Amino acid sequence: MTTFEKLKPIIADQLGVKMDHIKPEASFKDDFEADSLDMVNLTMEIEDEFAIEISEKVAETLQTVADVVNFIENSR
Repeated sequence: MTTFEKLKPIIADQLGVKMDHIKPEASFKDDFEADSLDMVNLTMEIEDEFAIEISEKVAETLQTVADVVNFIENSR
């Protein structure tokens, strides 16, 4: 399973979006209307699922689904 495929259900669950709407180029704020609390909760779930740490500074730079996928893959 790819990182993207593993990430999709987490995003769907945390942000209440349909899985078929989750594309690599999708913006958390513009496409999914995520606010800062949504992003904190999403970040914590990603950290747990992928056993990584995402600093607050880095989290602020993760704007799209692809940004998160790239960060996860480069953290391993």
